[in-house]
Amino acid sequence: MFGEVSPKYKPLTIDTIPDYVRTRPELTPIFRDDPIEAVEVGDGNLNLVFIVTSAVDEARTVVLKQALPYVRLVGDSWPLPPDRARIEAQALEIEYRLCPEHTVRMFFYDSDMYLTAMVNLNKHIIMRKGLIEGIKYPKFAQHIGRFLARTLANTTDLVLDYRTKKLEVARFINPELCKITEDLIFTEPYRPTERNLFHKELEPQVLALQADKALRVEVAKMKEKFMTQAQALIHGDLHTGSIMINQDETFVIDPEFAFFGPIGFDVGAVIGNLLLSYASHEVRTADPDKRTDFRRYLTDTIIELWHVFVNEFQQVWDQVDQVNFPKGYQDDYMLRLLHDTAGLGACKMMRRVIGLAGVADIRGIEDVHERAIAGSLALHMATALIKQRESLTQIEELVEIATACKPTYPWR
Repeated sequence: MFGEVSPKYKPLTIDTIPDYVRTRPELTPIFRDDPIEAVEVGDGNLNLVFIVTSAVDEARTVVLKQALPYVRLVGDSWPLPPDRARIEAQALEIEYRLCPEHTVRMFFYDSDMYLTAMVNLNKHIIMRKGLIEGIKYPKFAQHIGRFLARTLANTTDLVLDYRTKKLEVARFINPELCKITEDLIFTEPYRPTERNLFHKELEPQVLALQADKALRVEVAKMKEKFMTQAQALIHGDLHTGSIMINQDETFVIDPEFAFFGPIGFDVGAVIGNLLLSYASHEVRTADPDKRTDFRRYLTDTIIELWHVFVNEFQQVWDQVDQVNFPKGYQDDYMLRLLHDTAGLGACKMMRRVIGLAGVADIRGIEDVHERAIAGSLALHMATALIKQRESLTQIEELVEIATACKPTYPWR
């Protein structure tokens, strides 16, 4: 299943899109007999993404996302089974069932073309872009906390019966994309490798980090957890580039890395990316008052989303067998999720500074010295979080540990 490619598969182009759309009855009510226009907008690392629009009514529009049989960022020298598109479509179905108000809606999945058609969220922007510009999203914490709790808690053993859970684990086996995560997040940033892309100004700090045996022990623990803990159906790549947002709505997209893994990986990815934004505004926002204000928004968001997540998760705890899962166990479970969130989120942060496929928050900073300042701060925040995670008792302490860090570039 993972290595075979459908004989009917062919990558689409803007020229072949109109004929393809005509073959899909699901799209007839949208486009009718209108002439069709398409533009390729994929700026991610893996796939083709097309915006398809009626030439006579721009309100009639969809997005087509098609998997390529290789990593787009690298090329065909890094093959990758397009079956990951099936994983994404099946994950979207479950996420939409559990939290429709924050999951992009699909029209169909084409298993021959490894293609998903979905709503065009053209009234929203990628959240990362908004955060780079210093835009605040006051409803985001409520929205993402709810999405995380409903999609994660309801796919655990706390809710699913023993047979369903194991069958779902098997259905979402995703070895190739998990291997990408294992390599790029938990392995390569901590050793010399050609795929690491940090700039030379950060080299002293990166070399010190790679030589830190105590840090590597903690990363190894996080890697083991990622590889062995089938806790819930996780999105697997829930960063601020996988969230479409405006002032009123939040939608999660792109769950092609989905599999049954540790809950803290998704929650940590969101929080880690908010902290990467925090680090970037060390230099992105020159005015100290504006910087303080926007950073307070980011840290308040982290605290609020965690509390929303915990409160929403409580709805599951209220329904479990209180003999098998007494209050003390529930409290311990949530505390372990907090520790996992800090540790796994820290690994996500370090990867984005050191490894392949960084984030525009930091790597998009034009001045190399300013970029090094932001990167240095992000690495210190991540190192502190992963080393001190087991001391945490509440989310406010996570924020305190992260925000107490300072960049050490320029070196003295």
